Amino acid sequence: MTDPDPRVQNPETHENYCRELEAYLCRKNDGHLIRIVGPAFEQVCGWSRRGIPLKMAIRGIDRYFERYYAKGPRRRPVRIEFCENDVLDVFDEWRRSVGVASVVSETSSEQPSARVTSGTLPAHLERVIARLTTLRAGEDRSLDATLDAIVRELDAARAGAKAIRGDAREQLLARLNELDVMLLAAARSACDQATLERFTIDAEEELSPFRRRMSPDAYQQSHRACVDRLLRDERRLPTISYE
Repeated sequence: MTDPDPRVQNPETHENYCRELEAYLCRKNDGHLIRIVGPAFEQVCGWSRRGIPLKMAIRGIDRYFERYYAKGPRRRPVRIEFCENDVLDVFDEWRRSVGVASVVSETSSEQPSARVTSGTLPAHLERVIARLTTLRAGEDRSLDATLDAIVRELDAARAGAKAIRGDAREQLLARLNELDVMLLAAARSACDQATLERFTIDAEEELSPFRRRMSPDAYQQSHRACVDRLLRDERRLPTISYE
């Protein structure tokens, strides 16, 4: 039987995790400190025990604050408890994107949630084209040739996407996957070695709570997917694949 991951079991690690989030929440609340204690402390320790990477918890907090700001001027500081749904949503998205969803569900009573769809195919293509066009207008010219080729192809596909069915639709979805791989490969080629090394270390840290429960092949696949996600975030690349 595999020994439990010490990072998941160590109470001191959970406390440090809580204090990191407490400090981050304080900064998001413009310096207003709300202690993570009592039930809130147990709630956040639960995130740590589940292996939710600190960066994913922070991203969930950011997502909550984005909605909060959109409602108008803030009236009171945000408590960590309010952010849980967003933290869990971000974690679910992350673990599916890097391939650890099955590892979590096999070793816990947690049920895998339904995959979030990307809306209609035509709407998805519209969003991707808009994102890629914005990237073409930026200062970084390293991906121009790849972006131009992908935008032209997606623009041609968009015209008939609403009525496409059957084998033709499956072929288009397969092509979208290929274009997504092409975009990430171009971004990797344009990335300097120091940045790739930073992504490698960050990916190892994010996956560390799950590594002992993964086969070497599964870990390597998830690690590459995790690096791809970090690269996608860094370059603000859209996901061309459609679910």
